[in-house]
Amino acid sequence: MMKRNLLVIGLATLLGACGFHLRGTGEHSFAIKEIDLQARDSYGETVKQLRTVLEDNDVRVHNGAPYRLDLVKETEQQRAASSTSSTRSAEYELTNKLDYEIHGEKNLLLLKDQIEAQTVFVHDANNLNGSDAESVQLRQELRRDLVQQLSLRLQRLTPAQLEQLQQEAEAKVQAEAEAAAAARRAEQQSAPLQSPIQFPPAR
Repeated sequence: MMKRNLLVIGLATLLGACGFHLRGTGEHSFAIKEIDLQARDSYGETVKQLRTVLEDNDVRVHNGAPYRLDLVKETEQQRAASSTSSTRSAEYELTNKLDYEIHGEKNLLLLKDQIEAQTVFVHDANNLNGSDAESVQLRQELRRDLVQQLSLRLQRLTPAQLEQLQQEAEAKVQAEAEAAAAARRAEQQSAPLQSPIQFPPAR
């Protein structure tokens, strides 16, 4: 319990220092004013919480936006961290990971990354109800942590940066197309010419 409390306090302090606010734009508003938001589970808690954060900070979330944020995959892992002095108690480590991508015009991939939230809790076999309730609460806190981390990253993105990423993505696609075309031409030029079919002279 002590570790969990320290984690929550530390997280709150960190987010406060970064200037993150769930509601109200203040001086830490999003430079991006519109974005499309997609996820495998479009009704999941993560996408719902992120949509709320964006809309509460005056970001218009709609399908026709010039950029699209995809919540590609969210995974949860639990592993035994250590055993306590009691054989009926053990520490477990919870880790949540979220893979996300941002796509621009022509569905070009502009950037992709992963965020992670982690905590440790004690499972007490003598108090299963209490341990299960704490586990559920910690999972909710980890999801909120992921949403807050992703929101902070989106806050740091500007339209100018996204436009630069768009230009770089288009240049990469064009370079790959030109390289493929050059490779095909080289292959055609190096292919051996077939000799014409020789027919025996007529008698």
